[in-house]
Parts: sequence; structure tokens; C-alpha cells
Amino acid sequence: MTSQVTPAFSLEFFPPRDAAAQQRLVDGAKQMLVIEPHYVSVTFGAGGSTRDGTLDTVRTMRGLGCDAAPHLSCIGSSRDDLKALLQRYRDEGVRRIVALRGDMPSGMGASAAGALHHASDLVEFIRQETGDWFHIEVAAYPEMHPQASGPEKDLAHFVHKVRAGANSAITQYFFNADAYFDFVDRVQAKGVNIPIVPGIMPITNYTQLMRFSEMCGAEVPRWIRLRLAEMGDDKESIRAFGADVVTSLCETLLDNGVPGLHFYTLNNAEATLSIWRGLGR
Repeated sequence: MTSQVTPAFSLEFFPPRDAAAQQRLVDGAKQMLVIEPHYVSVTFGAGGSTRDGTLDTVRTMRGLGCDAAPHLSCIGSSRDDLKALLQRYRDEGVRRIVALRGDMPSGMGASAAGALHHASDLVEFIRQETGDWFHIEVAAYPEMHPQASGPEKDLAHFVHKVRAGANSAITQYFFNADAYFDFVDRVQAKGVNIPIVPGIMPITNYTQLMRFSEMCGAEVPRWIRLRLAEMGDDKESIRAFGADVVTSLCETLLDNGVPGLHFYTLNNAEATLSIWRGLGR
């Protein structure tokens, strides 16, 4: 898998919950500008729980000179809700959106799921309402979506999302490069050739990593789990080992011509920058 395209790097942030977190976000984002991100994305809480915070953070990032892409989830939203939010983003001059099905907030029943049930429905809706105004990113799952019934059906869902109008995709994080390359090969065999950018998760906390991975279906290889578990509460060793593992993964991906890397920063500048410095870019 090779490419002559210069890889584009991007960053993901989540909306801060208070003034102190807001300041940490701004300070960290300023540090990460050294990466010269092609764009940054801003997450959208389950059921739209951070709707205003997402827009505020998009404004903050644009104020720092970054092209900012809000995440948009259809779960828990009516068509009118989505239409109004899309119009707000258009009014703000936003030109890129990450379109996701999203998660159901705890305690909400199926009746509150919203008018659209799948990410492909949301992509179609965005195209119907706004034409080509937005560059639409969608999610990809090299190791299969945790709720999919099988790899082939999951692949078919992804292809459907793309044909509904997606421009490019960001993957769930992974630690096995072969899973990514196999997924891209299978997608291309279906005649789909949009850029599929690997999502990169820094490793800083063993318990947090295992919890995230269990929820999203990302495999943490046994050798990594054992090494991290043995380090216990030694945060410095975990961070150093994690930076080495993820940097090596990124080098493998870049050496094989991926279109870019999307860092799940968790609003942690140092974890992402340690990988960036290791790449020597």
C-alpha cells in the first residue's frame, strides 16, 4: 500500500466541562499547533449532551486558526434538531463535519433514539439538506464495530455510508497495523477509494485504555496488556512504553503510505506531542 500524497495530520478534542478545563484545553491546543493539523474535530456527547459545548469548542479552535469539524450524532435528535444544528454550523462558516450514529445516553429508552437510526441515514440527511457544503467524515472500524454481526456485514455498512455521500473516514483506534491494511484492501475491493485515516490513541493509563477498548471493540494485543499490567501504577513507565508502542505503529503506517493520522488527544497535549516528537516530523 503506497501513496505519493503528503499525509495530513488531525487532532480530536472534547468540550471542557468547566473554566479550568477550558484553559487547559486552550493551552494544550496551542502547544499542539506545532503539528500543523489539517483540521481538528470536536466530539459530541451521547444524545447531544454537549451540543452547545461542541459549538463553543469549535469556535475556540477556529479562533486559534484551526479548521474545526464538529462531530454530529443522530441518536436522540429529531430531523428538525439536526436541520437547525446544520444551519448553525453553516452560519458559522463550518465546512467539515464528522457524521456518526452516536451513543444512547444511559437511562434513555429505544423510543428516544431519534428520527435517524444509522450513520448512513445521517450522511444522506446532511447531503439532502446542505448539498455539497460540508466535507463529511465518517467512522471506520478495521477490527469491526462492536455491535456488528460479522465482518462482511460491517464492511457493507461502511460501504453504504460512503455511497450515501461521505468524503473520507477516520478509523477507530487499533494497535495492529495489519488490521487497518486488510480493511482498506477489502474496502477498495468493493470499489470504494475514499481516504481512510488511521485513528491513533496515545497510551497513558492502563485502566482507562482497557475500559475504552472494551466499549469500542478495539483489540489491545496480549503483549501490550501484559507489559502495561506489570507496570502497575508507574505512570512514567506506562507513558514511556506507550509512546514507544504508538510511535512505532505510526511509523509503520506512514511508511506504507496512509493518507494521514488522526490523534485522539483526550485533551492531553504531552501524550500526543511525545508521539509526534518520536516521529521526527
